[in-house]
Amino acid sequence: RLPVPKLEDTITRYLNAQKPLLNDDQFRKTEELARAFEKGIGRELHEQLVAQDNQNKHTSYITGPWFDMYLKAREPVVLNFNAFMSFNPDPKSEYNDQLIRATNMTVSAIRFMKTFRAGYLEPEVFHLNPEKSDTEIFKKIIRFVPSSVSWFGAYMVNAYPLDMSQYFRLFNSTRLPKLDKDELYTDEKAKHILVLRNGNFYVFDVIDRDGNMLKPSEIQAHLKYILSDNSPAPAFPLGYLSSENRDTWALLRKNLLDNGNEEALQKVDSAVFCLSLDDFPIKDFVHLSHTLLHGDGANRWYDKSFNLIITKDGTAGINFEHSWGDGVAVLRFQNEIFKDSTTTPAISPQSQPASVDSSRAVQKLDFKLNDALKAGITKAKQKFDASVESLSLNLIQFQEGGKELLKQKKVSPDAVAQLAFQMAFLRQYNQTVATYESCSTAAFKHGRTETIRPASVHTKKCSEAFVKELSKHSTEDLQKLIVECSKYHGRLTKEAAMGQGFDRHLFGLRYLALSKGLALPDFYQDQAYARLNHNIISTSTLVSPAVKLGGFGPVVSDGFGVGYQVHDDWIGCNVSSYPARNGKEFLQCTIKSLEDIFNVLKGKKIGS
Repeated sequence: RLPVPKLEDTITRYLNAQKPLLNDDQFRKTEELARAFEKGIGRELHEQLVAQDNQNKHTSYITGPWFDMYLKAREPVVLNFNAFMSFNPDPKSEYNDQLIRATNMTVSAIRFMKTFRAGYLEPEVFHLNPEKSDTEIFKKIIRFVPSSVSWFGAYMVNAYPLDMSQYFRLFNSTRLPKLDKDELYTDEKAKHILVLRNGNFYVFDVIDRDGNMLKPSEIQAHLKYILSDNSPAPAFPLGYLSSENRDTWALLRKNLLDNGNEEALQKVDSAVFCLSLDDFPIKDFVHLSHTLLHGDGANRWYDKSFNLIITKDGTAGINFEHSWGDGVAVLRFQNEIFKDSTTTPAISPQSQPASVDSSRAVQKLDFKLNDALKAGITKAKQKFDASVESLSLNLIQFQEGGKELLKQKKVSPDAVAQLAFQMAFLRQYNQTVATYESCSTAAFKHGRTETIRPASVHTKKCSEAFVKELSKHSTEDLQKLIVECSKYHGRLTKEAAMGQGFDRHLFGLRYLALSKGLALPDFYQDQAYARLNHNIISTSTLVSPAVKLGGFGPVVSDGFGVGYQVHDDWIGCNVSSYPARNGKEFLQCTIKSLEDIFNVLKGKKIGS
């Protein structure tokens, strides 16, 4: 179970995170408020939270509040919450044809779903010592141990089973807009997928009456039929509605239902997943990121648990809605369907589609729109276009080293990437700001994420040495500062992964106070608390053989959304920003920082 940290630990960790962001006077005031909270109302709330947690052993203390946080948010999901991950191309280039890849990935996705639902999907396990635990012998033995104690057997060999309670929402699921708080809807009985092309909506069954998957050649035939349909794009594409403010969209949805579209919407909401087929090839990585993060607004349904997007040249990626689950569940799905569709593809370039009557099997959904709905779609499109217009995406690939060299030098690769972001921001804006790195807590029942706070007194000291006081420090001094940052970052990461951060705990206490109708404690009204939770640098990382790159929008209007990957011999970084910040310059400063850090670790003297 996800532990509720000790209150005194949480307060200490909170103050450690505040230290680099405040001057002495501000810090004194924040410390006073924090200590008063710890002794007074905070203690009471903490005891109530622990008692509540003990009464709800089937879940975790963060589950309810976290779902609420996502589902009560009224901002559009696109750019604000939905993230994307792109697939690597199929190693066999002739398989990167749109129809072939769409067919193979659809088949692999259905195979994954059927394997999962039948209880045959291999459990997600974090192996600290894979030589001992990631073996056939261990799997054979553990298979016969009752599940109530099998996790203990895994712990004995340093293997940690991860929570998979989010996985069922991958399929047949949609976030439904409702006034004040959205709802997650899942209908596992539905047998069809939703296909979007040119803003038109199509559905066809992929599972037959007996629960078996359609033949791949039939799925290929139906997709070929959709790709060759030359219906014009709708004058009022419905997809835009899923990019609206959630209350606005809830009212428009009610209008849609009252206007005779209940059956069509039911098809959209219950579909196994949404496959979006785009009619253009990808020009470069920036174009790829824009396509997957938001696309054109007409050919997406942002409320589906995920959209599998495949462009004209067979480039593929996933855009996923974030309330139902986190990156770990989506990444497992991506890894499996990439591996399955590339190593055992269902069809080949020589495969012929089945001779079936696709015009009967494929249903094009028709939506009845009144003037209010047409006006709603037009307005949603204007807002969507304006948001996208203001968003910049920039990418870099740092080629001078990566994980291998950093591990040789005994420093944490993740710590170095995060240190580079701190240095870059200091170089660009001359300040240290609230920074967020997400860390999965899937090692616990119903765990979600915890925050690592990469901006510390150590990164601040090190960044200032590199950016402002280079002449005062020897290469050896600088190496020591990097090592200190690495050690501290390693400690924060370990704490977060073990449910010992401070962000979720403080969030849970605040949620409890508000749900009990109490006045918000002074601690939460501190400007410094607000500033720490205004995450100007929001970061997330993942590395996988299936994934080319990933990214998301900034979480605040004056922030950066930083998706990054530390590979064996290079580092990739994808940054989103709005006009208040310059993402391109931030990445140039990041490259300069990485060059300096790598040179210092190699023992070279660097110039300013």
